[in-house]
Amino acid sequence: MPTSAVKPENYDQLLEEKVSQVRALFEPLYSGTFDVARSEKTGFRMRAEFKVWHEGDDLYYVMYKKGESKQPYRIDEFLIADKQIQTLMPELLDKLKGNQELRKKLFQVEFLTTLSGQKLITLIYHRQVGDEWIEEAKKLEAELDVMIIGRARKLHHVLTQDYVEETLSVINNTYTYKQIEGGFTQPNAKVNQHMINWACSQSEGIGGDLLELYCGNGNFTLPLSTKFEKVLATEVSKTSVRAAEYNIEKNDIQNIRVARLSSEEFTEISHKRKETRRMPFEELNEYNFSTVFVDPPRAGLDEGTRKLISGFDHIIYISCNPETLKRDLEELSKTHEIKRMAMFDQFPYTDHAESGASLVKR
Repeated sequence: MPTSAVKPENYDQLLEEKVSQVRALFEPLYSGTFDVARSEKTGFRMRAEFKVWHEGDDLYYVMYKKGESKQPYRIDEFLIADKQIQTLMPELLDKLKGNQELRKKLFQVEFLTTLSGQKLITLIYHRQVGDEWIEEAKKLEAELDVMIIGRARKLHHVLTQDYVEETLSVINNTYTYKQIEGGFTQPNAKVNQHMINWACSQSEGIGGDLLELYCGNGNFTLPLSTKFEKVLATEVSKTSVRAAEYNIEKNDIQNIRVARLSSEEFTEISHKRKETRRMPFEELNEYNFSTVFVDPPRAGLDEGTRKLISGFDHIIYISCNPETLKRDLEELSKTHEIKRMAMFDQFPYTDHAESGASLVKR
């Protein structure tokens, strides 16, 4: 987003306008109360990435306006970033300016921070880096109290580890999550906690077993597991599956099974049209599903998945795209009643809205 759009004094008005727009979008389908999760006005984003501009001995961060890829604009402060990132931004530049090995052909910097205090910086180069770079980068790790990764074409130098561990507080419990560098994580950690709490509140008292599609690293899976007897969670990304399995073990949770399957593959398996060693038919028979939880990509649900989940008594749907959520709810409303909706302000000062819907079979 343009930094000029970030005006904390306007946040309340902008949020009210966004809620009104989302409410109007769903009005033909739902006229009840929208739960709203506010964001912090500044310091809310736990990920940030910048190009690095070289001008003589000077270095500074730049970004490009949408539709103007050849016109960079300088970034000296980034108020939406987590305060740890705001502190690291100038400190990192000061260290890089006086170090030829670390700054040479550096073109991008990525920051990843956590509520738990762990911090990771990725330095991306237009050259190969080797032993001398590793020696200098290790010093930088110690000086900034961060973890450093170096990237270049076909090269990935991990000095300490390629992930941070986040700690989230949900329904009076604390969960630890591995968040892998370059992998998807919710960027607004505090709003993410609101999202998970809301999903858990919609699951209260249902019981039975839960099917989760698009589980990612287990962001929702871990807390939701306390509401159900067993959980079958599916995810197509190998990296995310490994992270989810790590998180399940780290949090000592016994009732979750993760299967590396796309939603389309699971649909085929559930209809006994396709079997895979990752999910044999007989294993699926062990579950008594009462509820399905979905958090799909921006494209929403495909037709087969919509049809599949329409057979569940309870549907909990988290969406990063209100337009595709509306399309899917129009179909699901033929079999289900929308009991509750929510809007989560993951991305203040933008038109982007994260939404939630809880449905019960008619």
